[in-house]
Amino acid sequence: MGVLKYLKPEDKEFYEKNGFIKLSGIFSEAEMEEISQEYNELFERKTRENLEGLESAWSGDRVKQEAGFIDYTVKAIHNLQMHSSVFTRVIMNSKLLDAMEDVLGTPDVLLHHTKAHIKPPENGAPYLMHQDYPYFPFKNHTMVAVFLHLDDTTPENGGLAVYPGSHKLGPLADKGITDEQGEQYHWVDQNKWPLKGATPISAKKGEVIVFSYLLLHGSYLNLSDRARRMFLLQLRAADDEPTRACHQSPAQNLVLRGRNVHRSANMATRFAD
Repeated sequence: MGVLKYLKPEDKEFYEKNGFIKLSGIFSEAEMEEISQEYNELFERKTRENLEGLESAWSGDRVKQEAGFIDYTVKAIHNLQMHSSVFTRVIMNSKLLDAMEDVLGTPDVLLHHTKAHIKPPENGAPYLMHQDYPYFPFKNHTMVAVFLHLDDTTPENGGLAVYPGSHKLGPLADKGITDEQGEQYHWVDQNKWPLKGATPISAKKGEVIVFSYLLLHGSYLNLSDRARRMFLLQLRAADDEPTRACHQSPAQNLVLRGRNVHRSANMATRFAD
């Protein structure tokens, strides 16, 4: 293990054992206020343009059962750094990247994608227990999710839940579905890994949860009077390789820190926004 820049040795040990860690003090109050305002403005603008296109709740009878058969919803926007420089500054935050070096064990850190979810009050959709691995599998499994909380978050307003240490199980069997529109939803055996059996992870506004893409995680139904807003960044070590071509997005493989010595000097590739 090299010299840690942000995490303490016991923090690193906790992450390696449990597959997740909570970080505080990454973003200042002023930064969080700027992020929150820009986030709200972006969602308000895109909602006016195309509300239906923002829908990101999962389909399927198992999800409906978890939601108690209410009319649930989640709104999402992808690739926020392509919409505003505020979010470019988020993914380039020096304290955050210090922590990511420690988590990944490398100074060479690449972007995979970003997105934002809003679970509205009273009917914010749950997410069944799942791994992110099936959506974008990599050879060495260095991919991590970075959840920046824009609101105080608890189980009551749709917070995160995990099975600590489940990242050590490796990729698990996919029990998800493909809907009539061809959209794929990936989750694990809910009888073996129910949401109600997971460990809830509450967080304050500005706190960050980092977890392996192999960690079993999900989130609760939001029936409270409080929204749950989050910004998600997914990144990986530069020397990791995808095992299949999928989940292409603008600015993917942007070098957030260090170098990508594995990239060839090829011409630009066009991606759909």
